[in-house]
Amino acid sequence: MNNAKFATALHIMTLLDLSKEERLPSEMIAGSINLNPALVRKEISNLRKLGFISSKEGNGGGCTLARPSAEVLLSEIYKAVRQTPLLGRSNTPNPACLVGRQINQHLEELYTEAELSLLSKLEKKTLEEFSGKF
Repeated sequence: MNNAKFATALHIMTLLDLSKEERLPSEMIAGSINLNPALVRKEISNLRKLGFISSKEGNGGGCTLARPSAEVLLSEIYKAVRQTPLLGRSNTPNPACLVGRQINQHLEELYTEAELSLLSKLEKKTLEEFSGKF
């Protein structure tokens, strides 16, 4: 994957699942991920808008999961935070070349097939199952 959005979102949500009902502050989450707290707060805001987590600001504030981890599929998280294709984008090859004029079509088919395979695997795993590894 071209970016770390899925890994970051899954890290945040796994921490929240393992903390159960305790609210985790963004600074603690940032320390675990080893990211700037401002970047983590941005991801938390995004996950809150998407309905995955709830948060409370101020003293005693922090984040919790918005719904039970057994009801959250990893595929839902992936689809929600995905910004770029799994294997990247096609290029702009020479259209006069035998390979160049056809490569993007075949790459697109390959990329689609790979992403469908990934989604098929992620649809079979819940956040609870993933968190159980820790």
